[in-house]
Amino acid sequence: MAMLPDAKLFIDGSQRDAEGGKTFDIISPWTAEIVGKAADASAADVDAAIAAARRAFDQSDWSTNTDLRVSLVTRLYELFHANRSRLSDLARNEAGAALGAVGRAHVDMAMDGWKDFLDVFPQLKWEKDYGPRTGFGFESMRKAVYEPVGVVAAITPWNVPLYVNVGKVVAALLAGCTVILKPAPNTPGMGAIFGELAKEAGFPAGVINVVFGADPALAGEMLVQDPRVDLVSFTGSTAVGKRIMEQGAATLKRVFLELGGKSAKIVLDDAPNFAMECAQSILVFHAGQGCAVQSRLLVPRSRYEEAKAVLQRAYAGFGDNWGDYDNPAHIMGPVVSKRQMDRVLSYIDLGQQEGATLLAGGKARPDKGNGYFIEPTCFVDVRNEMRIAQEEIFGPVLVVIPYEDDDDAVRIANESQYGLSGGVSSGDLDRAMAVARRIRTGSVSINGGMCIAGDLPFGGYKASGVGREWGLEGIEEFLETKLLAWRQS
Repeated sequence: MAMLPDAKLFIDGSQRDAEGGKTFDIISPWTAEIVGKAADASAADVDAAIAAARRAFDQSDWSTNTDLRVSLVTRLYELFHANRSRLSDLARNEAGAALGAVGRAHVDMAMDGWKDFLDVFPQLKWEKDYGPRTGFGFESMRKAVYEPVGVVAAITPWNVPLYVNVGKVVAALLAGCTVILKPAPNTPGMGAIFGELAKEAGFPAGVINVVFGADPALAGEMLVQDPRVDLVSFTGSTAVGKRIMEQGAATLKRVFLELGGKSAKIVLDDAPNFAMECAQSILVFHAGQGCAVQSRLLVPRSRYEEAKAVLQRAYAGFGDNWGDYDNPAHIMGPVVSKRQMDRVLSYIDLGQQEGATLLAGGKARPDKGNGYFIEPTCFVDVRNEMRIAQEEIFGPVLVVIPYEDDDDAVRIANESQYGLSGGVSSGDLDRAMAVARRIRTGSVSINGGMCIAGDLPFGGYKASGVGREWGLEGIEEFLETKLLAWRQS
């Protein structure tokens, strides 16, 4: 496993070390060994990034020069494509992505989403004519114009860092904003490459800035509290999202949050291939480290024993087909860190204490290596009020819950603080659609339909967030509305 290049800050058009040359270690999830060094930004470094972004927005033509923005964002897309092997190395060695996952959510889906942004951008309306209206004895013409909100702080997580970075940074840049990207401490390199390639692409100084550090709170809280930052776009835990909303209130900045999930997949009793639907629900992709994963499987009580038998075979069949760093067929590797491994294992212990039955897995797997490996795990005999059914575990842990009828399935799915994604499977499309419409969640996959893509809006209800990312709506999140009215002569 090769060492990663040093991850440097990018501030005001220049790659740089942190103040005083301070660094922190990048730890491989596969080996628990140091695989690189990252600059550890100081408060002065973060302040410089904010000042650069503010100056670039206020004193350059970035916000109004649409042709320049599209040209440079397209050039940056091409450079990222040319560096796919580096992106793969970063996803594997920082986030712990297995090779099979790199080719999906980690790199290729991110690049597809970037292209989707470029494709939908021409559909963006910069003006809306409201026509004339007479009042107070004269006629006024009215028009809304849409303008970039200003300086954006993009605070991103470690689970699929490139995908989330693209979803925020590219949308904000196309809208005409300037950006300060703050990636998670576990995955600084996937942020640093934005600065490096932005410089190569020829972006004006200050338009893109990248800061990170060992302490995630230092830069994050500065960005949230600083009045020079106009909007914070955050993806991460609901607890941190609430804190960001509270801290952002002091300056009344716009806050866009994509938070946690505990999504439910409902397999109805008439699913044409009931066994396949259950078997395909095993939670293994990227070790379950996704906010939109369907981590609650709801099956009819009348077929619950059948579902358990199917799942037991499915987990046994999956076996040890995971955790090999060099196997391109593997879609599951380690969890990201020792801290995350301890968290997931504590939930597995909790599930057993709560009275759920461990159907498969449940243990750390040091035989896979010195990294943070947890075997695919499944709990049955789960009640929806159990903490393992209510709290986001963010690991390879599936919980299986029985329901009585369609109404009961909808009730269970909705009895959650979250509402990010979900699924419904049925042989009757009208029935499946009726159930899907009743689930309080941001997206629903019906009979395997792909509800998450770069040209579609993504976001959640309730504690799963505020606002929408991706698609045309994702770009519009970074716009303000100004109304112009003038008297006819």
